[in-house]
Amino acid sequence: MAAAREHRSSEITMKIALELPPGLNGDDTTLAGAGRWSDGSNVRFRLGRAETIGGWERLTSEPLTGVCRGVFPWTDNAGVLNIGFGTHAKLQLWRGGELFDLTPTSGFAAGAIDGAGSAGFGTGAYGVGGYGLPSESDYFPLTWSFGAWGQHLLASPRNQTIFAWTNDTGQKAQPLANAPAQVTHMLVAPLNGGYQVFALGCNEEVSGTFNPLCVRHSSIRNNTQWSTAASGSTAREYVLTGGGRIVAGRMCGPSMLVWTGDALFLGTYVGALNQPWRFDRVGRNCGLIGPNAAVVVGQTAFWVSPDRQFYSYAPGGQPEPIACPIRRDFAEELAASQGDKVVASSNAEFSEVRFDYPDRREGYENSRYLALAISGPDAGAWHRGVMARTAFVDAGPTAYPIGVSYDGAVFLHEKGRSADGAAFSWFIETADYALEADTTMLVRGVWPDFKDQAGPVTLTLTSRLFPQGGTQVAATPLAPGETKTDVLATGRYFQVRFAGESAPTGCRIGAPAFDVVPAGRL
Repeated sequence: MAAAREHRSSEITMKIALELPPGLNGDDTTLAGAGRWSDGSNVRFRLGRAETIGGWERLTSEPLTGVCRGVFPWTDNAGVLNIGFGTHAKLQLWRGGELFDLTPTSGFAAGAIDGAGSAGFGTGAYGVGGYGLPSESDYFPLTWSFGAWGQHLLASPRNQTIFAWTNDTGQKAQPLANAPAQVTHMLVAPLNGGYQVFALGCNEEVSGTFNPLCVRHSSIRNNTQWSTAASGSTAREYVLTGGGRIVAGRMCGPSMLVWTGDALFLGTYVGALNQPWRFDRVGRNCGLIGPNAAVVVGQTAFWVSPDRQFYSYAPGGQPEPIACPIRRDFAEELAASQGDKVVASSNAEFSEVRFDYPDRREGYENSRYLALAISGPDAGAWHRGVMARTAFVDAGPTAYPIGVSYDGAVFLHEKGRSADGAAFSWFIETADYALEADTTMLVRGVWPDFKDQAGPVTLTLTSRLFPQGGTQVAATPLAPGETKTDVLATGRYFQVRFAGESAPTGCRIGAPAFDVVPAGRL
């Protein structure tokens, strides 16, 4: 806090402005974290200041069928926006304001909503259940991997085959001819002006046995040619080293990243006839906690490992742990055996990556998130919030990010300043701050400094004489446009909290100032 002193006769008055660096620092004690924001919900940092996140509005009044674990927007050759949704029970499509059911009529089986035991990716030892048996999928919540083959949709429910939909809303998705019968994760790689489909963790070509480290891809520009022996085929097969199982993959520029539960592999196209792709292990003890827990922004990947550490990686470097001063709560409260539900996404508008996760305090479903600013003046600043989203994806080609709640409601985020017309809550608070080392201080008033305030903001001052002593609380509402408000709080250590819950709600917090005078020495 910055202080300006004024002398009024024998009284020393200080006007102290609240000037704190961006980012939450919640893992320290409140006194050790003095001079920082310590906690918050649904408040981000932009250009060095705290401001509430945007609201959300429904994309469609009709809910999805089942618990959604994947969202994939793309445009067809006519520029029409399509949004695919994979739930534990259905494959659905939004187009032109309507929902269509694309669920395959053959080859698809509805899956589990929750993880069970220690069998989830990264949550326990490999080997729970029979090796390679399809029933293994019962241990995991059913997640989906998606890709666009031109204007056509490819979709793969975990541990089932790959399905293709040919852009006709009157047709269901069909099994992709000749693709492996059991696929852990599917992705589409652009290559030489065409595409290849990759099956990561799949049946070996010759034996047909499921191998959790087997990687196969189709021929270039032919997603139904998977035989390596066919004349002119460019389909190939690889087996990663090191044990364990593949969890997921992402394209990172021209490279491919493949995570197992323990390691990260970099896939590089080298163009050799027999092995056109080379897979090199670039990191150990930095695997992926779940198939949706990684996101790529530009040339950098961000993810959560099974030990609940955050990592980043850019080709040419090494996986690097990301310092997170609010990690402890996440690591301790992540619901047991539900790591497969963690969802990583980006928010390009605010240069953020976000991680939605299931917090055991609310049950077994995603209920909270953490977010990190990855570039600009706020780079390295974390914030968090309470929000139930089982799937999330950035804007592009949609105008807004898309999030899906447990009950199947689909929302456009960063739109408006309410929760689809209803109130949503937010707050941000500081750690304890000692205004004077050995002097009791009296706070007498506050000059609010808010921009774009919508709805009332409640200011709460918590004061105490000792770091672990009893507290006194003074709270007052601040209406939009209010110039000064009286408030009385006495102590040596002060904690400031701003909060709101209305529709609309929100503000950007500048440098509110407090009228302070000494109240005596201890």
